[in-house]
Amino acid sequence: MSAQHIHILYVDDEIHNLNAFKASFRRLYTVYTATSAEEAEEVLAKQEIHIIISDQRMPKMTGIEFFESILDKYPEPIRMLLTGYADINAVIDAINKGQVYKYFSKPWNDDELKQNIDKAYEVYSLRKENKELTAKLLDVNEKLEFLLRQKLIS
Repeated sequence: MSAQHIHILYVDDEIHNLNAFKASFRRLYTVYTATSAEEAEEVLAKQEIHIIISDQRMPKMTGIEFFESILDKYPEPIRMLLTGYADINAVIDAINKGQVYKYFSKPWNDDELKQNIDKAYEVYSLRKENKELTAKLLDVNEKLEFLLRQKLIS
């Protein structure tokens, strides 16, 4: 899949950060932006999102709280956290509660972020492929068990 087909949702309450992100990455990826968790959920409901990048410090809900709140409904997207503050407790919470794949400091480095987005998409793809293969395996097993039962009955 080409990078352009990678769908990224960037959530940040600061418009200039959203604009800077879009300017840096819109030629490489399909970029969606949201200024709040509510707006982000609207995007998630309408679009297939592969990677979600969220700012940690936002007015109504932190990035970790946002990730936690969508985990059950949208478990597939790879989650990444951006913050302007070096807060070790936020990092620990991000990993433990929000199942965050990577944590970055602001201002971000475009090349580093791009590399990690590409790696995150590899993880997304592998998880999806694994899920599909597991479903096929379960289906084949059910069919084999059915055939075996038929053979035992006759």
